[in-house]
Amino acid sequence: MIMPESLETFVSRVRSLEIQGAQEIAIESLKFLRSYGKANGFGAKFSAAMKALEGARPTAVVLHNCLEILGKNPSKAAIEKLLVQIKGATKKIAANAKFIGSGDVIMTHCHSGVAVAVLKHAWQSGKKISVIATETEPKHQGLRTIRELSEAGIPATLIVDSAVSYFMPHVDCVLLGSDALRKEGNVNKIGSLNVALAAREFKKPYYIAASTLKLDSRKNIEIEMRPTSEIYHKINGVKIMNPAFDITPWKFVSRIVTERGVMTPGNLLKLIK
Repeated sequence: MIMPESLETFVSRVRSLEIQGAQEIAIESLKFLRSYGKANGFGAKFSAAMKALEGARPTAVVLHNCLEILGKNPSKAAIEKLLVQIKGATKKIAANAKFIGSGDVIMTHCHSGVAVAVLKHAWQSGKKISVIATETEPKHQGLRTIRELSEAGIPATLIVDSAVSYFMPHVDCVLLGSDALRKEGNVNKIGSLNVALAAREFKKPYYIAASTLKLDSRKNIEIEMRPTSEIYHKINGVKIMNPAFDITPWKFVSRIVTERGVMTPGNLLKLIK
């Protein structure tokens, strides 16, 4: 008999980036809570589990929004409804991303399940696209993107993060995901703002693919500082900093593709209360 995963083990897997991506974190956390609730009920222990998960990756807002909904209705039915909502939103977003043309070269950064779904949908629709993906240091999260695109048969090129400006003149557009959609801008993996600045310089459209569950109305956001060991071993007398995310101001964003349709930054901001 396989023993269910403990809360401590699951939270550790989330913190260590074994589970990564705002949407993937939410989906896997909901699945865990479904099993946890079945074993322990949906009372005090379930509330404590939700609190532990809330602090695991504080920047990613999808889980936060899901936990707020569950706090009002802690139940298996509410979890199932959220899982259906998240997965359904991804399909709608992929279908809404009609800005991609056949033959387009698209640059992406880090790994976004939603952005990958958009690219796969374009390819499966007969659009002969190709993708340039960054390595995304320090955890090399872009390698997951490259593998998934390659498995789907999509021509993909891997580049180091510092080569973004070198390749930007040769792309047709940029497509990134999101960890949180805030009034200040799009919160995403560190380096996303660098990609936006290069896109602006070379006059390339910069698109974001994200569900409205990523709308973030929290007053403040905590930019997660990751362990310095992800960058380098300790160097005496040298300070090492490893922020996981940055914020791209809306002035650099062309459009946001959501399950509700393609929005301008101005239209999206009206939804953030």
